[in-house]
Order: sequence, then C-alpha cells, then structure tokens
Amino acid sequence: MGQVNPPSGYETEAEEVVWLRLDVAVAAAARREAAVLARRVGMARDRVAEIELAVTEAATNLQKHARDGALALRVVALRDRAALELFSVDSGPGMTDVGGALADGTSSSGTLGLGMGAIARSADTFDVHSLPGRGTVLLARFWAGDDRGAPPGTDEVEVTGLTRPISGETVCGDTWAARVEHGPDGARVVTVMMCDGLGHGPLAALAGERARAAFRAQSHRSPQDIVRALHTELKGTRGAAAAVTRADFSRGSAEHCGVGNVSAFVVSGEKRATLLSLPGIVGHQMPAPRTFRVPLDPGAVLVLHSDGLSDRWSPADFPGLFTRQPAVVAAQVLGQAGVRRDDAGIVVARAARR
Repeated sequence: MGQVNPPSGYETEAEEVVWLRLDVAVAAAARREAAVLARRVGMARDRVAEIELAVTEAATNLQKHARDGALALRVVALRDRAALELFSVDSGPGMTDVGGALADGTSSSGTLGLGMGAIARSADTFDVHSLPGRGTVLLARFWAGDDRGAPPGTDEVEVTGLTRPISGETVCGDTWAARVEHGPDGARVVTVMMCDGLGHGPLAALAGERARAAFRAQSHRSPQDIVRALHTELKGTRGAAAAVTRADFSRGSAEHCGVGNVSAFVVSGEKRATLLSLPGIVGHQMPAPRTFRVPLDPGAVLVLHSDGLSDRWSPADFPGLFTRQPAVVAAQVLGQAGVRRDDAGIVVARAARR
C-alpha cells in the first residue's frame, strides 16, 4: 500500500487596508502609499515604479470620470509570498463596454477606460466589473519576487475579504479569516469566519484581533467548536457578532454556525440561500450554538458580511459579478451595499475555475 500524503492547506485573514477617498490629491497620496507598501514586501525598484504608474492611472480615472469613489491598497500574504493589491471602487457612471476599454486603453465620454489597459498589462492579476449607471470595481494584484502569480497550491479554492472602517476611524471592528484545506483524497474545503466587533474604533478592533487569534488556533475544528472558542476568547471584550462556515466545494455541502447579526449566503446563479444565525453576543450572552447544513451547487459562491452592509441585495442586482475574482465580488458588493455610518466587512469564497 502506497504512502498517503497528509492534508495540506494555508490560512489567510484580514489585512490592514489603506482607503483613500476621491479628492484632488488622491493620485499623489495613493502613489506614495503604494510605494511604501511595495518596498515593505521587497519589490524591486523597477517593479515599484510600475506599481506607482498603475496607481496613478487608477486615481486619474477616478478624478476624471467617477461621480464618487475611493482607492484601496493592501498587502496580502499566502504561504511565503506577498502581493500588493490595488482596488478602485466608484459609484458611477459605469461602463457599457469593458472589453473595448481594455483593448485600446482609451476613454470616451461617460466611461472609465483611460489607462485601464496599461494597468492590466502591468498587473499579475487583473479583473474588473462594471454596472452601467451604478459603478465599477477594478482589481490589480502585483506579486513580490521573481515568480509572477500566486504561490503553488493556493488556487484550488479562492477566498478573500475586504474591510472598511466607519468614516473618521482608521481601524475597523469588522474582520475575517479563512483556512483552505487540501485533503489526500482530493477534497478541497474552506473554513471562513466573519466577525463584527461591537461598536467602532480600537475596542471593536481588539475584539476582532482576538477572534482571528482564536480562529487560527481552532481552524481545523467544526464551525460549532470554533464559535465556542470565539466565545471564550472574547470574554472581557465588547463582544461580537460572529459566524463560521465550513464549505466543502468538492462534495457540495456547507456547515454554518453563527451568533448575532452577521449575514451569510450561498449564491448560485441568480438565487441566494440564507444561512441562519442565532440571536446573541459572542463573548457575553451566547445561546448554545447550532450547526445548519446546506447544499452547495457546482459553481456556488459563499458570501458572509457584517451589518455594515445592507442584506437586501440580490445576485440579480449584479449581472456577471459572481463569476469574477472573489476580491472583485467583495469590493463590488461592499461598494454597492455598504453604509458609511458603520464599519463594513465581507468575505467571499468559491471553488476555483478550471
């Protein structure tokens, strides 16, 4: 009998995000922040210059064409590799011909195409989704090191999230974490946590930090066990709403356990199935946790978000979105459904496209 390889996997979690709102100085500020982050992860000088150019193009697009919007910059890490991610999120006017804008890199009145082709050519990963009349999300990812692209073994299940603090705060009480497991039988499973620390500011962020630490220590366990561990870890903090979902994309099933006002959905085409959570506060008054099981259709997408986003959105509101990169899904739903009077956080997972 041959040797069986042990299960392998990797973890990822919320990173600090630099949000830059649209104003006259956004290009200079974004270029400066991007250069600092790129050097922090060891980017070569010529690669830093390419990133600065891409960020400038994205900022210029916003200034010239968007009604309102923001740039977001962050460093993401997978295994022993790091990448700089650039998001451009706006509230319109949107584009009717994304392919044309990418093909020639030109812009016409009412579109957001200028420079997009240049950004796409310089990025290792590029994706864009636009809703005519409502807004566009652009993602550009730049990996550090000589090897371009994601580390080997990290593309079987795609999972990522995005957070944004309430206006006036620099830290966010909403956070997320995930673990992807590759079983010896070929099974691919992702366990995802979404946590909304009560209130705003540093004390809410502290609850989120403790939740991520507890998740890291318990990520191999069931959603119900992880929620119990979160409850223990968050005692003495403000507490939180939290949900954990374990999605087995290979076998087509998901287990979910949640307490408090975290929304969780399985999106299949234009249908959205809600995953139930119980009322309560993790770390304070928590009921006995329960696990709910639902099927996962082929191509299903898992979405968890805090109450900083309205839960009244429908997949039909976002034509073509749920086939895009999870980071683009997260940014577009946050941009369209997020409210500025609250912290906002969302995490998205799906099986990789083959």
